[in-house]
Amino acid sequence: MNPKVLRIAAVLATAGIAVGTLAGCSGGGGATGGDSGSDAAGGTYTWWDPYPQHAEDSDWAKRVQDCGTQAGVTIQRTAYDTTALTNQALLSAQDGTSPDIILIDNPAVSTLADTGMLSTTDDLGLDTADIDENLLAAGVLDGKTYGIPIGANTLALYYNADVLSAAGVDPTSITDWASLDAALAKVSAAGKKGITFSGINTEEGSFQFLPWFWGAGAELTDLSSPEAVEAVTLWKDWLDKGYAPNSVITNSQNTVWEEFLTGDFAFAENGTWQVNSAAKAPFATGVIELPAKDGGAAPAPTGGEFIVAPVQKDTARYETTRKIIECMTTPEGFVDTANTFAYYIPPTAEGQKELLAENAGLKTWVSAVQAAKGRTSDNLGTDYPLISEQLWTAVQNVLSGAQSPQEALDAAQSAAQSATGK
Repeated sequence: MNPKVLRIAAVLATAGIAVGTLAGCSGGGGATGGDSGSDAAGGTYTWWDPYPQHAEDSDWAKRVQDCGTQAGVTIQRTAYDTTALTNQALLSAQDGTSPDIILIDNPAVSTLADTGMLSTTDDLGLDTADIDENLLAAGVLDGKTYGIPIGANTLALYYNADVLSAAGVDPTSITDWASLDAALAKVSAAGKKGITFSGINTEEGSFQFLPWFWGAGAELTDLSSPEAVEAVTLWKDWLDKGYAPNSVITNSQNTVWEEFLTGDFAFAENGTWQVNSAAKAPFATGVIELPAKDGGAAPAPTGGEFIVAPVQKDTARYETTRKIIECMTTPEGFVDTANTFAYYIPPTAEGQKELLAENAGLKTWVSAVQAAKGRTSDNLGTDYPLISEQLWTAVQNVLSGAQSPQEALDAAQSAAQSATGK
């Protein structure tokens, strides 16, 4: 087996992704491509995405097929859940049966690229100049770009306007950690619960902790820095003061939202995917960006998929592949995606402008995405899942009281260095 694929298998196992028969494969590493259909003059192009909830008669599936029609081909779409899609993509690269196009969760882009199975945007002649640099960074590995984001979601702080009003808190006054702490103190004094979030020992826990980690000025290459200690101490202090419930240790993001909808909490950390639910809540809601320690918006991690093109044996297919991708990534296409997938924010200024023209209430979310950061940015690539596991483990140990912040993060840094060899 290609040694790079062996490493990917280890990464996926760490991240909780089944590697299955990948461990028993043999032969070369990079994808050689399948001959699924004919060339750009017509035929069938294969497309994989992580949206099994969108059937073939859905608006999404029709959009995909329309882009194939505009390119003069038929698209054969296959949908997997997110975990299975990454695994299947790696298997197809080994078997030489990669599809023409994959829509893949953004942290997995570097995982696929590291095996050599993906074409770069330069290879395909795709123009990425208008894509927001902070969003495009999740698809960059060793200076090469391997796809285009179709949109992004991220995190912010939802608030219960009724709870804040009763406590005498103006949400616009919350601009840094000190002002957030002051607001939580007022809410607690008024007899309500302060904040809920997800500190679970999975990637969701890291996802929700990263805005505070990055907002303190910490970096994923140094988990035990003073800034990292400040971030996890913030969360621990909230538990100790009663501002946050002990349930955050096991909360998923869905559980966080269920807690918020009880009406008892002032704040909940959650994402763009809850916009519709917040609008239907039995109390007035609002949203503010997650504050950085010393002010301004904290970088929150980006969710969302990239559209990527595996390497093909028949290079004549790339021209049509490019046309399909370009069709999906016009400003109008980005807005269509935003409206289809619970407010994915377009990754271009023009797309964001068009979205806000339709829905001005998304302004905070657009700003949050503009400040956001990819988890695999900083050229972390396949090291990210290994580092993330140590980060969420440290957070768990601190919140549960098993270790002090410094002890937990020192152990996390040592384990991350051992796992990544850096």
